[in-house]
Amino acid sequence: MKLHFLAVLLIAFQLVYITTTYGQETRPDTLLQLPAASVRAYLRTQPYLEVSSSIGLIDKELLNLQQGNTLLPALNTIPGVRMEERSPGSYRLSIRGSLLRSPFGVRNVKIYLDEIPLTDASGNTYLNSIDPFAIYNMTILKGPDGSLYGANSGGVVIMTPNGLQTNESASWSLRESLGSYGLFHHHLAGNQKVSDKYKIGLDYAYQEGNGYRENTANRRHFIQTAQRFKYTDKNELRFIGLYSSMFYRTPGGLTESQYLENPKQARPSAGPNPGAVEQQAAIYNNTLLGGLVHEANLTANLKHVLSIFGSYTDFKNPFITNYEKRYEHNYGLRSYLSYTHQSQNMFSWQADAGVEWQQGKADILNFDNNQGVQGGEQAGDALKNYQHFYFVRLAGNFAQRLNVEAALSLNYFKYAYKSLFPEATNQFQTVGFDPTWMPRLAASYLITPTVSWRASVGRGFSPPTSAEVRSSDKIINTELQPETGWNKETGIRWQSPTNRIQVDISAFTYRMQDAIVRLSNENGEEFFTNAGGVKQRGLEAAVNAWILQPSTDRFVNGLRLSSSLTWSHFRFAGYRDSDNDYSGNKLTGVPGEVLVSGMHLLFPKKIGLYLQHNYTASIPLNDANTAYAKRYHLIQGKITWEKGLFRTTTLQLFGGIDNLLNETYSLGNDINAFGGRYYNAAMPRNYYFGLSCFI
Repeated sequence: MKLHFLAVLLIAFQLVYITTTYGQETRPDTLLQLPAASVRAYLRTQPYLEVSSSIGLIDKELLNLQQGNTLLPALNTIPGVRMEERSPGSYRLSIRGSLLRSPFGVRNVKIYLDEIPLTDASGNTYLNSIDPFAIYNMTILKGPDGSLYGANSGGVVIMTPNGLQTNESASWSLRESLGSYGLFHHHLAGNQKVSDKYKIGLDYAYQEGNGYRENTANRRHFIQTAQRFKYTDKNELRFIGLYSSMFYRTPGGLTESQYLENPKQARPSAGPNPGAVEQQAAIYNNTLLGGLVHEANLTANLKHVLSIFGSYTDFKNPFITNYEKRYEHNYGLRSYLSYTHQSQNMFSWQADAGVEWQQGKADILNFDNNQGVQGGEQAGDALKNYQHFYFVRLAGNFAQRLNVEAALSLNYFKYAYKSLFPEATNQFQTVGFDPTWMPRLAASYLITPTVSWRASVGRGFSPPTSAEVRSSDKIINTELQPETGWNKETGIRWQSPTNRIQVDISAFTYRMQDAIVRLSNENGEEFFTNAGGVKQRGLEAAVNAWILQPSTDRFVNGLRLSSSLTWSHFRFAGYRDSDNDYSGNKLTGVPGEVLVSGMHLLFPKKIGLYLQHNYTASIPLNDANTAYAKRYHLIQGKITWEKGLFRTTTLQLFGGIDNLLNETYSLGNDINAFGGRYYNAAMPRNYYFGLSCFI
């Protein structure tokens, strides 16, 4: 209750203070408005107040305020969103509890780069392949939203890569940073307008670090290009391509006693199993992705969008008990028609209809791990994933106040498998699921020109991924069923007339059936099962405001505050494992409360200070709720100084600190780990500094 009271008090202070602040001379280098006056969601750009779903927005400014080598602190400012780090390079992303089934990586959340799915045909996403500074902005749609985006029950993330932003001016930037534990991050980006019709964006990034724990190190090369060719006034062709070569060591989970005694150590040997250092446990991931997007305005009202895409991943994972190799191919297309009828009278409407189709194949091979060297064969399987869905949407606006939306998708999903060794089979065995309807109904209403109310109901559907059907225990689990459920929510938004303050509050309830959960055996190998149901009730609130309007005639040129509160009352329902009944227990891996607050101060001489505080409540580490990760307070800070050089060049120097309070905490826990090996210690107090040059 103290946490909720403090959050309400902080939000109230911001709202009261903003009403007593008067405009003064504008600091010329700072925008008065907050981002997101308009939002790209549901195939079009909409006013922020009119969007009928719970959304999170991350713009370039917020990314620039963070350390820069990870998306984690920026994503964790969004209520309902949680990103975790088991070790540098090993990240997990969840929206409203979807972390339950993700030992690492991203599952149950659909992610797009523009109109191209970063999520593959099986539902897995290699988000850690992306460099944070290669992203211009992100829109997060929270909760089941498969009506236009296919199978998911967590939500949707839409990323705009550098080079596709609407800013037409040419720009180049160079960023170099160094930090504790061998951190080095380099990023070079350019956006060049070659002609009135052709624009190209290019990003190259390199990152490395030694890490805090034993057997912790990471390295990543990343290159991305985003190009747009407007070959006529009404037609445009966009190309997105990226290549990521990534390596990181995995220290492994510790028991509570090991974690308290020496959190820096890697997983030691236990019984017949050697430790992480001896086995040189690590991940090697080389991913290539590319796609073309064609957008044609057939008439003044009718638009057609077609995207074709493909990806290839070469994945290797020397682990404690085996050496795994995966070779993954994915390809697909997405196509839709969008008709917009604008009218000067009391009614306007939009209709969309389309299809998305993906197919993927993965060869998953396991060998003995002889201290980091591939040994004899253990088991090998080939899996194919097939998914496609059809979608339609109709939205209407009445009297420029009431927005009503109805959307529906029909989802098809199946997979096939066969053994490669030790006993090869010739024929694929197919496992299919019934076609599933995913409807969504929503409405938003402008109570006043600055306040809107919204409500929605939608169905979630999330089939198991390849990594869950054929997990590290090397057994094909054909019994896994998709997660399904209904989400109901309502909310209210307030946006000041000058867009200097935004408030967003949401309340939801989601009843999930056949929730997929992760378990592990005595060798640390994971497997998955359906856990009955989950009842999820939650409250999310966010406020973002300029408390002191930027001005140059006082010492504090400007002050911007932000706060986000997440309250999650997630409980198992009808979940029995052998003789254990976990019904009523807290959902594993989900903290009950999270409060994230940020403060951005502007001083003379273009000096800026950003502080961010993250309070996370205790986290249940197993389904029985017999072990918890303790709550923690995480404080981060960054100071910047900008100086104009010549006419077109700006130099920025920056330095920062992470974990100011030097907390011992686990940022990414191994949930339901055998033997109580739950804990992955995060870095103690650490520092970084660097420079950026903008042309």
